[in-house]
Amino acid sequence: MELIQLTSDYEMKPFDCGDAALNGFLCNDAKLFMKSRLAKTYLFCEGDQIIGYFCLLNDKLSRQEVANSDWRKIKKLFPHAKHFGSYPAVKLGRFAISNLYHNQGLGKHMMFVIKQSLLQDPGYSQFRFLTVDAYLTAVPFYERNGFKKLTPTKEQGDTQAMYFDILSVLEP
Repeated sequence: MELIQLTSDYEMKPFDCGDAALNGFLCNDAKLFMKSRLAKTYLFCEGDQIIGYFCLLNDKLSRQEVANSDWRKIKKLFPHAKHFGSYPAVKLGRFAISNLYHNQGLGKHMMFVIKQSLLQDPGYSQFRFLTVDAYLTAVPFYERNGFKKLTPTKEQGDTQAMYFDILSVLEP
């Protein structure tokens, strides 16, 4: 399995994860998001086949968007002198696995690769958290991968805001 960053000249291969919105993003929007500097998309490929993908973009955990009880838990991760109104994050904007590879542990492996890659090479900027607006049906998957639920201050519809402390990757 190979991880590659989507480029403008990449010849898109067929992909079906069973979700029209996730399929549509990869086929119709990922290159536009890249060109517009909104998000980078990465593909997990096996030979000529896309077996999964994810995209990353900048984000933040903000006091105004999180319930007080959740914000207190986040603040405890920092010394008192470093309490801010928001903390830098990277958002996992899309995450999908081909129907052909469901229930084979690939999602867990992909999540491990994402966390390790972000911890080892954050690029030109630093961040503390990995965030996701998880489909409600995917919340158990993210919880198994160390994400915690956030209680948003306003209704989010069919997603659940979640976060992962990237420094917990370093814990034994």
